[in-house]
Formats: sequence, C-alpha cells, structure tokens
Amino acid sequence: MTTTTPSRGRRRAPTRMERAAGRAAALQKPRVILALLLLLGLTSVMLLDGYLRAEVGGDERVRDGASSSKVPEKILDGGPILSFRGGRATTTSVPAKTIALTFDDGPNPTYTPQVLKILEKYDVPATFFVVGSMVSRYPEIVKDMVDQGNEVGIHTFTHVDLSYQSDARVRREMTQTQLALAGAAGITTTLFRAPYSSETDAIDNYSWPVYKTLGEEGYTSVFVDTDSDDWKKPGVSKIVQWATPSGTSGAAVLMHDAGGDREQTIEALPRYIEKMRAKGYTFTTVSGVVEAQNADARIPAADRTGGQNAADQNAADRLQAAHREATGTTLYEGKALVAAVAVAEYAVPTLSVGLVIVGVAVLGRFGMMLVLARRHYGQRNRRRFCWGPVVTRPVSVIVPAYNEKECIANTLKSLARSSHPIEIIVVDDGSTDGTSEIAREAARRLGMTNVRVIRQENAGKPAALNNGVRSARHDIVVMMDGDTVFEPDTVRQLVQPFADEEVGAVAGNAKVGNRNTVIGAWQHIEYVMGFNLDRRMYDLLRCMPTIPGAIGAFRRDAVLQVGGMSEDTLAEDTDITIAMHRAGWRVVYQEHARAWTEAPGSLKQLWSQRYRWSYGTMQALWKHRKSLTDRGPSGRFGRVGMPLVVIFQIVTPVFAPLIDVFTAYSMIFVDFRAALYAWLAVLGIQLVCAAYAFRLDREKYRYLLMMPLQQLAYRQMMYLVLIHSCVTALTGGRLRWQKLKRTGEVGTPAGVGR
Repeated sequence: MTTTTPSRGRRRAPTRMERAAGRAAALQKPRVILALLLLLGLTSVMLLDGYLRAEVGGDERVRDGASSSKVPEKILDGGPILSFRGGRATTTSVPAKTIALTFDDGPNPTYTPQVLKILEKYDVPATFFVVGSMVSRYPEIVKDMVDQGNEVGIHTFTHVDLSYQSDARVRREMTQTQLALAGAAGITTTLFRAPYSSETDAIDNYSWPVYKTLGEEGYTSVFVDTDSDDWKKPGVSKIVQWATPSGTSGAAVLMHDAGGDREQTIEALPRYIEKMRAKGYTFTTVSGVVEAQNADARIPAADRTGGQNAADQNAADRLQAAHREATGTTLYEGKALVAAVAVAEYAVPTLSVGLVIVGVAVLGRFGMMLVLARRHYGQRNRRRFCWGPVVTRPVSVIVPAYNEKECIANTLKSLARSSHPIEIIVVDDGSTDGTSEIAREAARRLGMTNVRVIRQENAGKPAALNNGVRSARHDIVVMMDGDTVFEPDTVRQLVQPFADEEVGAVAGNAKVGNRNTVIGAWQHIEYVMGFNLDRRMYDLLRCMPTIPGAIGAFRRDAVLQVGGMSEDTLAEDTDITIAMHRAGWRVVYQEHARAWTEAPGSLKQLWSQRYRWSYGTMQALWKHRKSLTDRGPSGRFGRVGMPLVVIFQIVTPVFAPLIDVFTAYSMIFVDFRAALYAWLAVLGIQLVCAAYAFRLDREKYRYLLMMPLQQLAYRQMMYLVLIHSCVTALTGGRLRWQKLKRTGEVGTPAGVGR
C-alpha cells in the first residue's frame, strides 16, 4: 500500500490531475469559441437565406378606398414619374408615341434572360425594377442587364408594401437593395417603384409620406400609365392589347419578368414591340423620358448662351441618368453581401440534402433499435435461456476513487448487501478530501472484512483501475465508479454470462439515481432510451462498443491480455471494450444487473462529462481504426460495430441540429403550422421509442412528460458538446480525466430502487 500525506505547514502542491485539468481548461476556451462561431455561422447563413426568400412580417397591403386628402391634386392628376426638386413635387409624363417599357419583380433566372435576349434582338431599352433579395441571388443577370444598356430601379429588398412600415424599415429596404446593386453591377440607382403601386391617382395618405421622404432623399418614384396585367396570365393577345396605350399617347408600360409563370409575357413581348413600332412608337427608359423633357426645356437657353451652357447641359444630362457608380464603402459592402448570399445559396441546398440523409438515418436508427431490442428482449427472457452453469465463485470489485468523500460510504454500503461473494478493492487515486479514511471507517462500521483500500499518487482513472486489476485475487473483476451504488443482486446477475467461455466482458445497466431534478430526469430518459436501448441492439449484433464505467465486469486475464486500461484515450471504457473485441472475446449486455449512479447536477458538470465521453469515443475509434481491415472477430467489430458507432453516435448527432434549424427556419420563413406538425411527428416517433425502452426496463412512464422540454433544451446542449468535441479532435487537442462534483445523494436502492 502506498500512502502520500501533504506536509504540515506547507501549501499543498497541485496534483497531476489538477495540473492537467488547469491546462485543459486553458486550451478549451478557444475551441469553445470556434464551435460557437461555427454554430453562429450556420445560423447566420440560414437567416440570410430565409430573409432572401420571404418577407419577414409587416407586409400589410393598403386597402382600396383609403383617403388621398393629403396628396396634392397635381400629383394625383400628373404623369407617372414623380420627383422632388427644391422641396417641390413634380410629375413627368411620357411624350406622345413613346413607350417607357418597365419590368417588375426580377431578376428571375428563367425569364429575365429571355426578356433581355428579346430586347437585345429588337434593340429596345427597358427599365427593370428589381427586388434586392433577387439581385443578391442572381447578380450576374443584373450585370448583363446593365451592360446591355438597360436601366434598373429599386423595387425594395423583400417586396414589402412600404405604406405601413417604419422609417427604419423603409430605409433598410432601400439601403440593402442599393448594396445588392453595388455588389452585382457596381452601381446604385435613383429610381424607385413601390411594390403593389399602380397609377399616381392611387396614391393615398398612407403611401404619400413614403414617396415624399424618398423624394427628398433624391429618389424618383415611377408609376404606370398602362398595365399589361400579365401576372393574371390572361393570354398573349390580351397582354398585348392591355399594354397598348390609346391613340398616340405615350405610356409607362408595366410587365413582369418574375413573380410567377411568365411564359405568356415572353411570348407577348416580341409581338408587342413589333405592333408598337408599326404604329410609329419609339422605346426609351424612364431616365430617357426625364432627359428628353429637360432637353426640350433647355434648348432656348442653350441657343442664347452658347458653348459654356452646352457644357453645363451635358453635365446636367449626366446627372439626370439614374445610375451612379458605386464606390468606397458601398461597393465593398455590396460585394460582401453578394458573396455572403452566394455562400448561403450553396450552403442551404447542401444542408437540405444533409437534412434528408440525417432524417433517414435517425428514423432508420429508431426502427433498427426497436426491432433488434424487441428481439433481444425475447431472447434474454425465454424461460430456458441461460449462459451455462451458475457462476458462484467470488469476484473482485474495483472502485477507483478520487475525492469521493460524499459517495464512497454509500458505495461500500451497497456492496455490503451483495448476494454474491466479493472482495472490494478501493483504489484512492491521490484524493485530498480524506476519501481513503472515510472508506476504511465505513468498512469498519459495516463490519466488512473484505475491503482493501489502496492509496496511490494521483495518476488518473486508468492507472487506478490497472492497480486494482493487478491487486485482484479473483479471475473475474467488476469495475464501478466511486459515486455508484449496486443493488444486492447486481454482482450476481452481472457475472452469470461468464459461464460462457467466449465471454470476456459484460456491460451492466446503468441507472440515473438523482432523477428527481429536471437535469436528472433528462439524463434518465437518455440513459434508458439512448444507452440501454442501444446496448440491446449492439449486443444482438455482437459489436458492443462500450462497457460503462459505472458497471462492467471483465475476465482478469482478458484485461491483462489487451494491456489493461489504456491512458491513450479519455474513454478508457470504450477503448478496452474495442480492444476486447479485437482480441477475440465476446462482449455482452446484462440488463438485469443494475447500478445507480449520480448524474451531473449542473449544466457545467454535464458539459464537462459529455465532452470527455464524446471526445474519448472519437479517440478510441481512431486508435482502433485498423479493425476496419482486420479479419476474424476484430474485423467483425470494424466492419459492423465501428460504422454503426460513427454513424449513430458521431455523424448523425453532429448533423442532427439540421432538423431543429430547418424546423425553426420553416416556422419563420415558410409555413409555421406545417413545420410545427412535422416537429411534433418526429417527437411522437421518439416518444414511442422512449416508451418502449421504458417498458423493457420496467421504468415509470411519468418521466416521459419531460421529453418535449428535453428535445428543446437538453438535446441542443448535447449537440453543442459533440460539435465542441469534433472541433477539439480536428485541432489535435487532448484532455485528461476530470473530476465531477458529487453530492452523495444517491443512496442504496431498496428492492429494485424505483
């Protein structure tokens, strides 16, 4: 027995575990930040994509019949082009036999290129009032539009009716569209057409302040004289007819290159152009109309003043053009917006495919677990089923302990009631809280003569277990945690499979003892459904990946054969289980051997535990990766067990947040009710699986009432833990065994303990 005692009068030096924990904590902060940044990036991409594809609230249409008492009569009776000069509102009409052809709602990847091709063929310019979200998604189309000599104007960013929007929302819609144009074509524009607008006589008291505010900021609002109503899809002839002004009147004509099926518009456009030209009409842009009117007004002055005024006129003409070159911050922010949208456009479809794969994998896992668990239950509960002759020989129970003063007495008390002959070896791994003294006193008080307490310098849990194995007097060793209690029949049940000479290790049924708290209830559901249901499946497939540290039994010679508990990974239980498979031993699950363990009581403690588990599992799988190409039993685990663990315990959980992310995405941007029903359907499937698992383990169903909240909160945390572990694995991090704070509230269960 090795004993270490701190010197009196000196400050205690930190143990090896404490030093390692301190270094690990310092290294984990950057990885936590990186994991959170990855999550934030995913969320941002989803929000951006949703914002681009849907109006986010506030799209309330102005009702017909609204008063226009505050709108000047000259505006209501004026032309379709509204501008403000010197604080005064003026309108401009399209000259006779002139068409200002305008298109709304684009760009659209299907129809806009066809419109541009027709316009180019007939050498006709047009003005496109574009939606900013579409511009950011299809920037190359807008660039072609501008390069071809067409004009663009703003049709808001999300096609929202601005009449009832706040000033901040109006400015945001305009600014975002300007940035999209800057990123797509390197320009900004002064033209604006409000969604759902028509002729100027439809301006009312709700919309007038918007036009006035934007006009004072330099925007020209454009309405229509003639509406083709092509969005109604009335037929090609009707579109041509309705777009034709009466007599020789000029007109701002509205068509659409997006917003729905525009095949009729595409077919009608060439006919319309040919018809209007045959009637002597010319085509121009909105700015062309304004410039023509201004030029007519300036001719007399230019004739009087000569060359200088001619130069001024040219400068004025340039200023009248709607497009402005984007420079400086606007240009770079626009390019950043377009780049971000490109990422979203690529990422979201990719994530959608991933969602389908994950959904199939999740449902497939549920189905596989239910079918195999039912079969396992049937096999293990047949009246004639037995492992062989009853195992009655004594076994060694090893209890590694590090600062377990709250729990060690209860652990020994439960073992004192064992119905199977045992020796107990408590390995104190350099505790500083008097664990070894408490263990000795508890053994003395209980009259236990079969307890040995071994004290070693702090070296970690694997070293403590190996010390216990070396000191064991019997050929079967049972390993348990210092915060765990056994039922009287647990050891007897646990060792019966060793009647089969092929069995090298047995996994027991770990139960959450402190399940009366919210966190404890969540973990109880996870243990019954996620762990024990899985173990039934793995047992039947003969590829059990993990013997829980809380309750497991091994042949002592088999443990020594594989080199004992390894310090190479944080999941020494998974590591040795895989090593046993590779050595040719069979590993089984004994659901009737129950252990009650104290689960973490705080989110911080829970994060620390699950982080170590998931990261350690990854380490163990990587360490034993050669089993994929091994032959025999080792190859069986590599080709059956390892893929299942990777798919169901790493890959699927890592991407499982996609289900929740897309659910939230659909609720906000698509169809709230349909998304809610889909989420409830998935929850229903999980409840069915959980209820069946509870039935197999003979647990009370009342804890399942916590499952909906578990799905909303607890499960998300587990996803983050796994993502954090993946980041650590990819960045080459390393942790050591970490001690969780215990309360000792899990006592010896009475009977079956429920």
